[in-house]
Amino acid sequence: MRYLIIGAGRQGAACAYDLGREGATVIVLADRDVAVAQAAATRINGLLGRELCQPMALSADDTAGVRAAMLEAEVVLSAVPYYFNVALSKLAIETRRHFVDMGGNTDVVREQLALDADARAAGVVLLPDCGMGPGLVNVLAVFAMEHLDETRALYMADAGLPQHPEPPWNYLCGFHLNGLTNEYDGMVPLLRDGRIVEVEALSGLRTEDLGELGTYESFIAAGGSTAPWSFEGRVQTFETRILRLPGHHTWFSAFKALGLFSETPVEFQGRSIVPREFYHMLLAKHLTRPSFEDMCIMHCRAEGTLGGDPTRVVVTLRDQFDPATGFTGMERLTGWHCAIMMEMIAQGRVQPGARALEARLLDAAPTARAVMDEVARRGIEYKVAFSTPKEF
Repeated sequence: MRYLIIGAGRQGAACAYDLGREGATVIVLADRDVAVAQAAATRINGLLGRELCQPMALSADDTAGVRAAMLEAEVVLSAVPYYFNVALSKLAIETRRHFVDMGGNTDVVREQLALDADARAAGVVLLPDCGMGPGLVNVLAVFAMEHLDETRALYMADAGLPQHPEPPWNYLCGFHLNGLTNEYDGMVPLLRDGRIVEVEALSGLRTEDLGELGTYESFIAAGGSTAPWSFEGRVQTFETRILRLPGHHTWFSAFKALGLFSETPVEFQGRSIVPREFYHMLLAKHLTRPSFEDMCIMHCRAEGTLGGDPTRVVVTLRDQFDPATGFTGMERLTGWHCAIMMEMIAQGRVQPGARALEARLLDAAPTARAVMDEVARRGIEYKVAFSTPKEF
């Protein structure tokens, strides 16, 4: 199989590694900075012990260059910022190439899903929102539902945290800071009493005791993407949360209250500055590292009935930094989930069209269990626990 990955950073490199390990024939790692592409290709080829990855200088906004590169591949991954993904999706339809991306903005994803008829006509799979969350955490949620006869309530929570937290922050960010701010800003669509409602991000603070996984503070945050629309009519309640170490919520609520999340320019001492950009510049010194030993947690709970009895199903997954390859847990869960879906597409196991990941799984094409089997085959363990409370 021939694959094209546009964006050769952390997650793109992790995807390339898994594709190569699973038998890809050619992987082109493209990046606007050819040195980044070359470094990623050299690293992956070294880990795999063969010359598989080919570096390419390519900018995501180079229409002619992307078109030509797509024509040489069978499945394409966008590992670049979300604002490129609509244009890249249209190029994929034009070139009749399957397309996967890592999402990052629900409005953009819904614009991509509006291309469904064109994608079907071209025989192309468009699959946005792959990765850790949204992505694999949505798979866990549907997987939990598959264990019940009927699901009434569904709760998703995930976290990427340092294994060795250092005060005062007790947090490091394993992805672009703008993605973190997007999760904490604006309104988040959820399902309450079967209807879509919008709740402010960073609201609903509470403590979550996850047993052997630890105790965390949790709050509402963007991360489910299209899930509320996919689950509408199937469950009465749907909620998506972020897990953090105690104190995190207080810090970031204060930053938000100060207006530092705003993208509207303000005048300061005769200059126009964007608060969010200034905030990210200051924050990056404290919360970003080239790599660090992380741990990632996913916790999905489905409540409903099984055999006529009230039943709760909890699916948990934990992964962490791998010293043998140097990939963080977040890179593994993000890049490898993208690779799993790309491989399933290449094998003809995903039908053409532009549909949300969880919507496809709900229709059993493929099943969430099939995806989780691939996750387990890669050595990432998960647990399923049942309980039968008298009522919820």
